Amino acid sequence: MAAVVFFPLAALLVILALTVVLHPDPVKSALALVGTLFLLAVFFVFLSAEVVAALQVIVYAGAIMVLFLFVIMLLNPGAERSERRGPVAGTVVGGLALVLAWQTGWLAAGGKIGAEGLRPERGYGGVFALARSLFTDFLLPFELTSVLLLVAIVGAVVLAKRRLS
Repeated sequence: MAAVVFFPLAALLVILALTVVLHPDPVKSALALVGTLFLLAVFFVFLSAEVVAALQVIVYAGAIMVLFLFVIMLLNPGAERSERRGPVAGTVVGGLALVLAWQTGWLAAGGKIGAEGLRPERGYGGVFALARSLFTDFLLPFELTSVLLLVAIVGAVVLAKRRLS
C-alpha cells in the first residue's frame, strides 16, 4: 500500500480511536468507534483479506455496535454527572501516548520489526484459511466469546425487565 494512502488513513484512524476514548458523549464515542471499525476494514482490504474485512463490517460495525448502542440507551448516561479523572490517569494516558508516538515515528523512519514473521501464509484472509484457523487454533476462545456474548445479552434482558417492573 502506498504511503500516500496509508498515512492519511492511519492518521484518521488514530484520530477516530482517540475520539472513542476521550469524547465525553457516549453516543458520539460509539459513532467514532463505527468509523474506526470501518477504517480497519479498509486496511484489511489493502492486506488482501477481503473476507476478514467483510466480517469486520458485518460483525463489529454492525451487530456489536447495535449491542453497544442498546446498552448505552439502556443505561441512560445523560442522567448522571460525569466524574473528572485524577492526575494519575492523565499522566498514564500521556505516557502511553508518547510511547505510541515514538513507535509510530520509529516505524515511519524505516524501523524494522522482524519482517520474516509478518509475511502472511498462502491464502491469508480467505475463507478456508480463516475457517481453518478459527476452528483449530482458536476454537476455545471462539466458543468462550460466544458464551460471553450470550451471558451479556441475557444480563441486558434481565436488567431491562427489572427496570420495566
